Order: sequence, then C-alpha cells, then structure tokens
Amino acid sequence: METANRSISGDKALMGLVDEEELWKRRDEPSAREELAGRHMDFARGIALSFRTGSEAADDLVQVASLALVKAIDRFDPARGIPFRAFASPTINGELKRHFRDRVSPVRVPRSLYERIAEVDSAVSDLSAELKRDPSVSEIADEIDTAEYEVLEAIEAKQCRYPVSMETPARPESDETAPAERIGAEDGTFEEVEDNLTLRAAADDLSETDRQVLRLRFREDMTQSEIADRIGYSQMHVSRILRRSIDTMREALMREAA
Repeated sequence: METANRSISGDKALMGLVDEEELWKRRDEPSAREELAGRHMDFARGIALSFRTGSEAADDLVQVASLALVKAIDRFDPARGIPFRAFASPTINGELKRHFRDRVSPVRVPRSLYERIAEVDSAVSDLSAELKRDPSVSEIADEIDTAEYEVLEAIEAKQCRYPVSMETPARPESDETAPAERIGAEDGTFEEVEDNLTLRAAADDLSETDRQVLRLRFREDMTQSEIADRIGYSQMHVSRILRRSIDTMREALMREAA
C-alpha cells in the first residue's frame, strides 16, 4: 500500500511538470483534467471573489466559478490559438452573474440592469478607496461612462431587489406598528357575498321562470306590471310567483339554519 501511495504521489508530481500544451492533448484523462483545473483554479477564484458581497458566501461563489472552470475546460479548443484564460473568463463571469440573478436576489431584474448594478458597485468601491469618501452620482457616472439617471436607476434597483417584510416596522427601534397592521381595511362587502351565496343555494329548488321573476323584481327593481309585460304573464300571476318563490326560499333557509 505504501508503495502504491508513493507511486500516485510521484505521478502527481510528474504531472505538475508536464507542459500545458501536452495536458490539453490528454484532456480526456482524469488526471490531466484535474491538473488543468488546478493550474487555473486561482484565476477562477479571483473572479469569484470580485463578486463577493455581504449577501453571498465566498465559498459558494468559488464553487460556482469552479464548475464554470470545468465547463470552460470541456469547451476549450487549443487549435484556435486563444489563451485559455481569455476563453474561460466570459464563461466564469457569466455563470457568476447568472447565479446572482437567479438564486441570490429575491426580486429579479433585467440582465442589462443587473450588469449595471455590478458596474456601479465596482465603481463605488474603487472611487471610495481613491477619494477617501463616498463618491457622488456624477463621479460614478463619469467612472463607468454612463448617464447620471442610469446610475440612480441602478442604485434604486439594487435596493428594491431585497423586499422588506410587511411585518417589519419602518424604524425597528420605535414603537411604530408594522405596515401590515396599517395597510388595508375591513371588506364591508364580505357579509354581502356570503348572503348572496346562501340565497343562491336556497334558490336551487326554484324553476327558471321563478328565478327570472325574482331577478327582475329585486335586482333590476322592476314593478310587477313591468315584469308581467316582460314575460307575458298577468300581474296577478307574477304576484303569486313572487309569493311562492319567497316562501320556498324561506323554508330552505330555515332548514339550513336548523
């Protein structure tokens, strides 16, 4: 076993001395792929840490960048003459941006706006270190070569990506009630809806003509004479229909209450 371990360690040591061009030729071999990933891992980690914010752990970002690095290794074609890191950089950046857009922010924003937020954040960090103070909107706009209103839009969009609970007071240290307790009002039509449903159920035993007469009388506020003219019955007949229908519904409601 000790001999085997020394052999594996020796193979890894020799792999580290192999020219990278030779590694790309042997990319299908697990050991070659592992060595390629190891050689460029610091590069991927550096990109990941440039995305670091207070809302996402650095280890999670490095994991996303590592998976993106493996994808880049799979897709890279050395014959094109492009340096690997120049090829891998857009892939790693794209995966990290997608990670933030799809998983980190509760509220999703358009991709162009998300990228502008990242530019503004980076400019604020650089300018703060250079100026030893918070930069102004105009200074940020000059730094990233964009209009001031676009900087303001990005700042506002960043704040709106993380909604605040309706149960959270505007000023946590005050005795102010939560917004959920102040917004909205009691619906005065709720009981009316319930009554309508009850009456509709009580009318199930009525004929179509009976329901029509009730609708014309109580919903359209027509007189018995007008109803009689509408449906072609006498006023006396309409009166009997109304009385019979109301009695039938009253009995149904009493049975329901019992």
